[in-house]
Amino acid sequence: MKIDILGAGCPKCKQLTTNAEAAIKDLNIQAEIGKVTDIDKITEYGVMMTPGLAVDGTVVSAGKVLSKDEIKKILSK
Repeated sequence: MKIDILGAGCPKCKQLTTNAEAAIKDLNIQAEIGKVTDIDKITEYGVMMTPGLAVDGTVVSAGKVLSKDEIKKILSK
């Protein structure tokens, strides 16, 4: 599983990264977390507001910081 955090490194992006890492740990799953900071690549995903979260190339959230539990629900599907 590949999880991408889409954002330029703002505090909200960092919080989303922390929440995603915690969700992966809680679920005990193998996942690689990547960071996409290039604004052109972020817009290629169709994300206009950061932070964004993409799982296996599909954007599942944009413009808000998901909680650990919200991310766990997404990853459990």
